[in-house]
Amino acid sequence: MVWACADSEESAYSIFSPQAFVSKDYTPFFYDSEYWYYGKNVETEDNNNRFNEQVVNEWDDYLGHQLSTSVLRYLLLNAGKKQIDTVLRYINGKISILKPDSLHINTRQLDQNKIANLFNYLALAKDCEAFAVSDRTGWYNDPKPPPVISPLLETSLSNAISHSKDSFIKERLWFQLARYYYFYDDTTGNKKEPINNQSKILVLFDKYKTDFPKNLTYYRTLGYVAGYYRRKGDYAEANYLYSRCYDFSFEMKIPSKFSFRAQQESDWVETLKLARNNEEKITLWHMLGMEYDPIRAIKEIMALDPKSDKVNLLLSRLINARENSDNRMYFLSRQDGIDSEQNTKDTDKSAINEIRVVDSIAKKANTAKPYYWNIAAGYLHYMHKDYVYADHFYAAAKKLLPANDQLITAQYKMLKIFLEVSRLNRIDAKTELSLVEPLNWLKDFADGKNHIEGFRPALCADQIAKIYLSQGDTLKANCFTDTIISYQNKVWVQKIVDLMNKPDKSDFEKTMLRHYPHTLDQLYYHQALELVYKEEIGKAILLIGKMTKTGAADHLPANPFNGRLNDCHDCDQAAPQKQIFTPLTFLTTIQKIAAGLTTAKDKYRNAMFLANAYYNISYYGNNRAFYEADVFGGGDIYSQKISEKYYLLARKYAQTNEQKARCTFMASKCEHNDYYTENGGVNRGYDDAVIVPPPGKYFEELKLKYPKTRYYLEVLHECGYFKDFVHSKN
Repeated sequence: MVWACADSEESAYSIFSPQAFVSKDYTPFFYDSEYWYYGKNVETEDNNNRFNEQVVNEWDDYLGHQLSTSVLRYLLLNAGKKQIDTVLRYINGKISILKPDSLHINTRQLDQNKIANLFNYLALAKDCEAFAVSDRTGWYNDPKPPPVISPLLETSLSNAISHSKDSFIKERLWFQLARYYYFYDDTTGNKKEPINNQSKILVLFDKYKTDFPKNLTYYRTLGYVAGYYRRKGDYAEANYLYSRCYDFSFEMKIPSKFSFRAQQESDWVETLKLARNNEEKITLWHMLGMEYDPIRAIKEIMALDPKSDKVNLLLSRLINARENSDNRMYFLSRQDGIDSEQNTKDTDKSAINEIRVVDSIAKKANTAKPYYWNIAAGYLHYMHKDYVYADHFYAAAKKLLPANDQLITAQYKMLKIFLEVSRLNRIDAKTELSLVEPLNWLKDFADGKNHIEGFRPALCADQIAKIYLSQGDTLKANCFTDTIISYQNKVWVQKIVDLMNKPDKSDFEKTMLRHYPHTLDQLYYHQALELVYKEEIGKAILLIGKMTKTGAADHLPANPFNGRLNDCHDCDQAAPQKQIFTPLTFLTTIQKIAAGLTTAKDKYRNAMFLANAYYNISYYGNNRAFYEADVFGGGDIYSQKISEKYYLLARKYAQTNEQKARCTFMASKCEHNDYYTENGGVNRGYDDAVIVPPPGKYFEELKLKYPKTRYYLEVLHECGYFKDFVHSKN
């Protein structure tokens, strides 16, 4: 996820890191405004692979490490029945070559009984994969029909369980048969029938549930029993069983939470009655709070055990959701209408209730992490612009911060910096001096010079910019928020350049310029562009000469001095170039050509070069890269007046009608481009019909003066607009 202090509706804003306060076991459930689980959705691939490593490790322990983990992984996870049979034949000495070649098995050190158990189990387990392992299907694909499940497989699994004397193998066969019953309902329609205590999956589970240790296989089996109740609509029983699976291990948490589904309050009351102790009730409230009502869940858990680590997750989710909610509230508040006003009122009411609850818990100081609750309370007050109480809770947190915890310390410091900046009404020289260290500290994280895993660095530049703007210091305001000045304003651009060139900058000015997003080179290039589009090439060259690096592009992607009848940027850029131009060599060449216009013999050729050059560095030309710089806004990139001027000058110097026809048509392209620019760049109407620009004077001149030239015929063949114009006049 990308976390940034940005004025953008498309990405969530967050400076509160749950990693600082919440156990890693709950990482998938950190708040994420984009995905179901932190940083990702629940994908088919994840579900297929979720337990793979644990399964391999358990079999490795069972076999006493007789097979390498790579061989085990191949057999358990990748091989089909034919490949498994090949490996078994090799172990039994029936074939001498093992494929694939990467597999290595020392057959002399194998426990034949356990190896036989493995391969007998695999023969059945691979049949179960046909219905239990899903294919990845995109949203654009129609779901595949459920696979046909043979009733014979039930018999095979049941017989294997009955005859197995090995508890490890028997438990896994028990799991496979329970899963078989669950999926078999999909193909028979039994999932629509009411709950039956004599259902095969329930009878099977009850028969063996005390025979095995409560390990991963046990809880995976229990998960399918929970699924049975869920599909039958018994959410009370299902949710309780899912909560037991959730509590077992990290790997069981996502599938259990994904399946957890609270419906009516009456269902929830029945679920709570099933809990055998307070810890089980806490887990249930914890799971409910992630999805539906975090404040209610927090209060219930605090009443049961204020030191529970499960409440920490709910608090972090509450904070991160509030950050996102307030961000959305900001955008809603800029819209007109009753709906946005009501949303704002509802958001404020909810925020106040959250503040009251978190405040009360923080003040009791009876949680496992009292500093966490004080920081959270302070931050909620900060988001509500109650800076006095925010400072009060931060001060309480500071006394309790754990020593040598970099993430928590950094989290506290950043929130405190944001608070202090938000409390400022004016920034004077003394305040600037005090801001140097915290602003540099924040920028070091933003630039990646410092890094703490889990920390969400951000800048408080917008608030500082607002204060400077209110004081009338536009230059400093723009250094922190680069949207205040217009880069078409040469005076302000020069002020920034002068500041950056200032030899005796103060510590604060140095810090301030770290927050300014542009380099001196970028500003020089921007100023040079302004001059280029005013034909002040000599001045532009001097500015580019000051740069330590190149401008918008290291080189121009196409020959800027070429012109063509039809515009084709890709064609020009794909064509071989005898000479590669940089922005600087391009401008020096223009300068030489312009200087030679009055003295050179081939004035037509030079004028055409200049016309093509200015055409190609416009929006309509083949070298947009020339002006696509980091600081944009230098010159009129749409105007065709300069190129049109030089095409007409070339026509003046032309020696043949072929040359004059070419110049006239190129001038018509400039004329039409200006039409498109003035009309918003559209070329189609609401009915998707092409809007034909007015023919213009150059079409008329081309038709009247040069109809006998070969170039006229080329234009007539290539340009549909001109062809329509000619035919309409006949």
